[in-house]
Amino acid sequence: MRWLVGWSSTAAGAAGIGTAGAVGHDGETVHPVGSHLLWGDPDPLWAVGDWRPDEVRVVHADAQHRIAVLGICGATDEELRRGLFTARGGALRHLTTWPGSYTAVVQAGRRITVCGDLAGARPVFYTPWAGGTAYATAALPLADLVEANLDFTHLAALLAAPDVPAALRDTTPYDGVRRIPPGHALVLRAGAREIAGYEPVASLAVAAPPADADHAVDAVRDALVEAVRTRLAAPRHVPDLDPGPVPGMGPAERRAARGMPVPGIGADLSGGPASGTLALLAAGLPGRPGTLLGHGTTGAGERLLAVTFNDLAVTGREAELQRAGVLAADPRLHHVVVTGGEETLPYADLDGPLTDEPGPSLVVAARHRARLAAGSADHFTGHGARQVLDAHPARLADLLVDRRRRHLVRPVAALARADGSVLVPARVYGAARRLARTPYRAGLEVLAERLMRRRFDEPKGAVDASLAALAWARPGPAARWLTGEALAEVSVLLQAAADRSGTGALRPGDYRARAALARHAADLRVLEQAAEIRSQRLHAPFLDNQVVRACRDLPEALRVRPGARAAILRTVLEGAGVTDLPAGWGTPSHASTTAAARAGLRAAADPLMDLFATPLLADAGLVEARVVRKAVRSAAAGEPLPLDGLADLISLELWLRRLLSRRGTCWTGTPTRSRAVPSGIQPRRSALTPGA
Repeated sequence: MRWLVGWSSTAAGAAGIGTAGAVGHDGETVHPVGSHLLWGDPDPLWAVGDWRPDEVRVVHADAQHRIAVLGICGATDEELRRGLFTARGGALRHLTTWPGSYTAVVQAGRRITVCGDLAGARPVFYTPWAGGTAYATAALPLADLVEANLDFTHLAALLAAPDVPAALRDTTPYDGVRRIPPGHALVLRAGAREIAGYEPVASLAVAAPPADADHAVDAVRDALVEAVRTRLAAPRHVPDLDPGPVPGMGPAERRAARGMPVPGIGADLSGGPASGTLALLAAGLPGRPGTLLGHGTTGAGERLLAVTFNDLAVTGREAELQRAGVLAADPRLHHVVVTGGEETLPYADLDGPLTDEPGPSLVVAARHRARLAAGSADHFTGHGARQVLDAHPARLADLLVDRRRRHLVRPVAALARADGSVLVPARVYGAARRLARTPYRAGLEVLAERLMRRRFDEPKGAVDASLAALAWARPGPAARWLTGEALAEVSVLLQAAADRSGTGALRPGDYRARAALARHAADLRVLEQAAEIRSQRLHAPFLDNQVVRACRDLPEALRVRPGARAAILRTVLEGAGVTDLPAGWGTPSHASTTAAARAGLRAAADPLMDLFATPLLADAGLVEARVVRKAVRSAAAGEPLPLDGLADLISLELWLRRLLSRRGTCWTGTPTRSRAVPSGIQPRRSALTPGA
């Protein structure tokens, strides 16, 4: 795991900070393990982990003004210097407009500014410490620093309402460690902190003029092409190109045998139109996408390494694999097929590294690791395309707010055809109209009541799912298995948030779409850590700031059209000269994903029953063990239970066990320093209990 950590002291405490570390409450000096100091006192900043040399840049204006950028950033040093001077005057948005995926930190005298991203894939965390504020791009190091306990209320909210920002607030699994929201920056002035937003939020009060669809799609194409080009143009430093002689093996085979990726650029070819679009863009744009092996090239030459995952344990993927094979015939691609079986099913491998936070990706990390192990050192993925391009069903209410009723015809007609009922249009229109007339505060109050009364209705089809999504907030899929105490605790949080919300001039569709993007980005971050391959970097250009901005400018009327995402990606490829796409491209099915999850549950039923024999979640008062065991047995037997809810429960239990079995700390300098959490979970008092 790679992270950035720094500290801003008060004026009184500045004398206690040195370039070797920071002085805590007990007077002992600490510094991060495996760190590289970017700048020293009075507000030191470190880069921690296996950052590549091209991923860390520091540009100085003078001794008191400097900017550090960590990650892939397309700005030149001169552009960084101009951004530094702009940020001195308080303009923060400029720091987030360069192509790529990065974290920018600006120091102007005693003022420190740390910018988060729009999606939430590069979060920023902070906590009070030693009279000042410590900040980092990972939460666990800060929890170690302040010896934080677990925040069980946050864990309950993760299960009860994971898509509701009002439930998660700015908390993390660690008590006292906070996160800044997407689209915001952390501003520290001599230890004092402020959270500043740099992006406008759509409001009901001011309706934006309808954007030109062609111009908006062209902007998405330009942003996506620039995001890919930035990664191709970046100098790539991959250590240990030839890991040593092994009889009968070439350099590529030796790297694979040691779990190391092949140097060069690669991409997923299976998995949907978004990953295929990135593969074709990366192969066609000028740059160095070649699969360089050792000191020369092989038959792959300068072609891009395209990876297709063929799961032999799951049927129903034949059409997708056939389309990948047609695309792989492109002479610019070198196709590699990774074969998976029962050993790569979800839940097949419950061992893995400790991630910064929990996430449902933990149950499929081994599955993704098998695919990524065959990829290149720089590997493109299409994660985030659905969240930034597709229309959340709640956007239908936004159309009604703007009095664009005619644009509801196409999506409602598509739902009616899928359901075969003439009543669908009236039901969908009525639900969208209710949402458009429901204030944000009332939406939170409805969810709080649903949790308190344990009202969970599972959608039985596409129409039911769309109708359920036409709400400000709804329970998470795992909420049905939580204890009444945990649900009541989250309900109280939501009611308090409703009381503070004021008039709530938010647009429901835009609000729900941003929340869904933030959750997806957070889970992708968990997946990157859980499926990490040594010396490999995963690139998700759809989550870059400039791509997210361009996608947000797409008109609602275009978004809600059936097949809009595939149409937009076709236009992107046409702009890059790719027009010959196979029949059926852009219409992936999620049936294989569901089938794999169910097959994995059946195969791993016994280990999962053992996992929940004495679960830590039960010790925390979040679930009852027998209830979860019954749900696992029922789902493995084929009952129609929400599989994503079980993934949430199981992944959180796995994460807790890994966290509590952890040894050591992210900091050095104090030999007796304790871990972030106690060695066990003690029964807790509810926030509803008097005196708690």
